[in-house]
Amino acid sequence: MQADNHLRLGVNIDHVATIRNARGGAYPDPVRAAKLAEEAGADGITAHLREDRRHILDADIDGLMEALTVPLNFEMAATDEMQAIALRHKPHAVCIVPEKREERTTEGGLEVAREENKLAHFIAPLREAGCRVSIFIAADRAQIEAAHRIGAEVIELHTGAYCDYHAEGDFAARDRELVALTEMATFAHSLGLEVHAGHGLTYDTVAPIAALPEVRELNIGHFLIGEAIFRGLTPAIAEMRAAMDAARS
Repeated sequence: MQADNHLRLGVNIDHVATIRNARGGAYPDPVRAAKLAEEAGADGITAHLREDRRHILDADIDGLMEALTVPLNFEMAATDEMQAIALRHKPHAVCIVPEKREERTTEGGLEVAREENKLAHFIAPLREAGCRVSIFIAADRAQIEAAHRIGAEVIELHTGAYCDYHAEGDFAARDRELVALTEMATFAHSLGLEVHAGHGLTYDTVAPIAALPEVRELNIGHFLIGEAIFRGLTPAIAEMRAAMDAARS
């Protein structure tokens, strides 16, 4: 049995599908990548079915639901189409994320406070179907309070700005962002929300986030798929797992 302080690792396999779709064929197969990640120690798999199907496809979700023995975290926009797909498959978790067609990746957290009533009605049937509902948000008190009010069980804190500042060498800004993430993880936990984090995390940036005691899960994808090109997916995940465990201890 895993210890209470075990920090879960969710591996996002979207960009295996990005490479496949560049040629329009069947390879590399994101479902195969998900199974490898599972064997390498991932506690769950994340897949984002975007409205424009730029990477993960509907058939991938079918394959993942059939093949996985670890939980699937289904990332999606708050649209009727995505809600219907989630209700049909009933994955372990759904993470509601903002989505703009022109963005290369998810650029920020969801604006929950401004769309509170709409989102409350959107997630209600997902919860009734047995899906754990997570909301991907910035480290902002108003957004966390709104996520709590609408009935979300989980929030995922957006670590993108923290990672970007580190990559740019702006360590003062990075440290300010880390303070905000730390404070808001504590605040969310005090409300009874389970706290996850993710976006842009690397070997160089993961430790301070993994060390936050309120954080129960990290979701990491693009960096690990990039590392896998050079090292293989299993070693890439093993090093991330070791870095997370070392920070946690």
